[in-house]
Amino acid sequence: MTLTPTRTILDEAHAAGRGVGAFNVVHLETAEALAGAAEAAGLPVVLQLSENCIRYHGALEPIALATLAIAEASTAPIAVHLDHAEDPELALRAIDRGFGSVMYDGAKLGFADNVATTRRVVGHADAAGVLVEAELGEIGGKDGAHAPGVRTDPGEAAHFVAETGVGALAVAVGSSHAMTERTAAIDLDLVERLAGAVPVPLVLHGSSGVSDDTIVRSIRAGLTKINVSTHLNAGYTAAIRDHLSQHPSVVDSRKYTAAGRDAVEREAARLLTLFASAPLASAPFASSAKENG
Repeated sequence: MTLTPTRTILDEAHAAGRGVGAFNVVHLETAEALAGAAEAAGLPVVLQLSENCIRYHGALEPIALATLAIAEASTAPIAVHLDHAEDPELALRAIDRGFGSVMYDGAKLGFADNVATTRRVVGHADAAGVLVEAELGEIGGKDGAHAPGVRTDPGEAAHFVAETGVGALAVAVGSSHAMTERTAAIDLDLVERLAGAVPVPLVLHGSSGVSDDTIVRSIRAGLTKINVSTHLNAGYTAAIRDHLSQHPSVVDSRKYTAAGRDAVEREAARLLTLFASAPLASAPFASSAKENG
């Protein structure tokens, strides 16, 4: 199957009130695991490469080309996305490399600068048919959209989307990055107000710190793209530790990395199924889609 545009995956889920898993690739094993999870679940997935991941691999091309090749060879609908690029030039390069979407993260900038730079990335992406995700938290905040206590204002979010033309918006509603305990409290009322104010799919970053039940309720309230990284990384590492403890003489790294890969595939497939099962019969987006034909 050829690569699926991120816009196609998100717009279909948004219209139906479903959630879509967007999972971070760290290395080849996680990319393989995530593609396998989508195939096992029979559901689409977004494979994400962060700016930090690209820095770890030394350049965009090695991990990007490998991830694109895995997505193209899969039987599942898979999109490839650049996550959290604070460097707009990196976003432009990813667009040219064939990514289905890019996230330009200007949340640490003031509102005017964020709009101007995001609009530049959107202009380049539109010419290639690529979706741009942006992030908006505290206007002018210097700690980003996921610092403790930061929340996205619905009116400012609507204005930002209209000014920039982005196709998806990451919002601050109570989650934080790199949480290892699933204890984050999501402001569901704010999610509903954001969903009513913003016409594009909403994105939850920092979902590793959010419980299954809260994620489902958040999708029902209006979130679409659910980003998960730390939670899957923890499962990968735990599986490798377990394998090494049971096989202390192993020296072939493929043996224990395979255990990690299998663990990620199982959990990612479970999460994809959970996110897709969230809609209620009366889901607002599903109802709207029916009314609009």
